[in-house]
Amino acid sequence: MRFGKIGMAAAAAASLVSAPVLAQAAKPVQPVSSVARTSATVDGENNVEGGSGIIIAILAAAAVIGGIIIAADGSENTPTSP
Repeated sequence: MRFGKIGMAAAAAASLVSAPVLAQAAKPVQPVSSVARTSATVDGENNVEGGSGIIIAILAAAAVIGGIIIAADGSENTPTSP
């Protein structure tokens, strides 16, 4: 029973170690036909890109500053036991 568990653990460890090595060594499969990919045309473009990034950055900075203020409160939280 004990040897069975050790053997299964060794097999699992070997497969975890060898899988990336074997995947890297495999040759890529060549496609049957080479088709060039083209992009599609855009009729109406939207200019909403990046508008909320500044708001998220400001909220994150406020959260960090609030955390620093709460951590450096300076309140006397010393234990009362001798």
